[in-house]
Amino acid sequence: MTFELTKDYLEHIQTAIDASDDTLLRAEMEELYPADISGILYELEPEPAHYLLGLLDKSVGSEILANLDPADRTNLIKTFTSEELAPFINQMDSDDAVDLLNEQPIQVREEVIGLLEDREQARFILDLLHYDDSVAGGLMQKELIKINVNLTVNACIEEIRQQAEEVENVYAIYVVDDVDKLLGLVSLKKIVLARKNAKIADIYDDDVVFMETYRPVTEVAEVMRRYDLDAIPIVNIQQRLLGRITIDDVVDVITEQAEEDIQVISGLSGEAEEDDSVWKRSKVQLPWLVAGAVGSLLAATVITGFQSELGKVAALAAFIPIIGSTGGNVGIQTSSLILQSLTDTSGLSISLAKRLFRTLLVAIINGLVVGLIAGTYTFIIGEPRLFFVVATSLLAVVLLASFMGTVTPLLLNRIGINPAVASGPFITTANDLIGIGVYFLIAQWLLAEV
Repeated sequence: MTFELTKDYLEHIQTAIDASDDTLLRAEMEELYPADISGILYELEPEPAHYLLGLLDKSVGSEILANLDPADRTNLIKTFTSEELAPFINQMDSDDAVDLLNEQPIQVREEVIGLLEDREQARFILDLLHYDDSVAGGLMQKELIKINVNLTVNACIEEIRQQAEEVENVYAIYVVDDVDKLLGLVSLKKIVLARKNAKIADIYDDDVVFMETYRPVTEVAEVMRRYDLDAIPIVNIQQRLLGRITIDDVVDVITEQAEEDIQVISGLSGEAEEDDSVWKRSKVQLPWLVAGAVGSLLAATVITGFQSELGKVAALAAFIPIIGSTGGNVGIQTSSLILQSLTDTSGLSISLAKRLFRTLLVAIINGLVVGLIAGTYTFIIGEPRLFFVVATSLLAVVLLASFMGTVTPLLLNRIGINPAVASGPFITTANDLIGIGVYFLIAQWLLAEV
């Protein structure tokens, strides 16, 4: 049955913690999955959360710590001594252990590594610490199963039994030579079906996809997505096998990228969380709000320059909102498609001329439909003389906004500016100015006799 964390249950756990009722707490936690316990820890203060975590089996506690949100985990770890933290690190996969230790002060990091009982784990962590978390080396884990190409199947099975004790998920058996150079991989199915005296050299597959330690994690995620891989081996420049990256770590990367994209689309200039301080949230949101305000003020200046037209036909003011919003919506929609194509490295690039031609056809259809709908509305409100003004203006605005939405991210990308961050504010501000200017110029021209 799915666990549901309620206020009453949380109070029940808090009361047991206050009373130091270890027996009750252990019994309650044994009934829950690690993810459910994580949900409880998020709701507790660091000290009670520390107490509860200390009652758990170290393997369960290490899994929970590895998957906690980094900000919450940092606050929780502050309550631990190095001696208390080391047993949890000892149980983690090396990549998760490095992620956690990189969040700690250097003194704590070195103390914990020195206290680890598993010295191989300590060596793995030291190997990984010097990699940046933006490259494959920083994402890989050292735990894997590798066998020498010269072994027989029978010897290979015994080697797998020994190595598998340290590996949580076995996706593939990697085949290496005497200097650990990656040669290929062999599936468990082939090993099970092969004769005991058969050589691994005769049954392994040398067609293996791998990545070097210096490759960006985004590239790793794209390769794993493209080839539908559960894990990918990581090698150094000499193609010696160093570790592997598993699908769960890649999912984390993809999730982080999606969250960043959502924040950019929402007009946030950096990472922001709902529970951040007032000043931090304001600092993140303010730049784009200021940019939008400046754009609106400039648009107001444009409107002021056409006061004579508004004086002649006051109903023109009623259509200013639809001009601005339509241009902004079309620009953002078009730029979103371009941004998506820029991040998709799996396909062939499309020429600028072809992009513009497609955009023109779509814009003509959309502009005609929206223009006719808005133009029809002029008859409803008793201003039929505005039909051609509104319909023509919307067609022109849709065409211009589509052009801006196509060209702007491509130009920003060409000159080295992140188009995901800069395109939105630039396009909406430009469309406000151009759209309203075009609207009043068309009105001035078509209503000249008024």
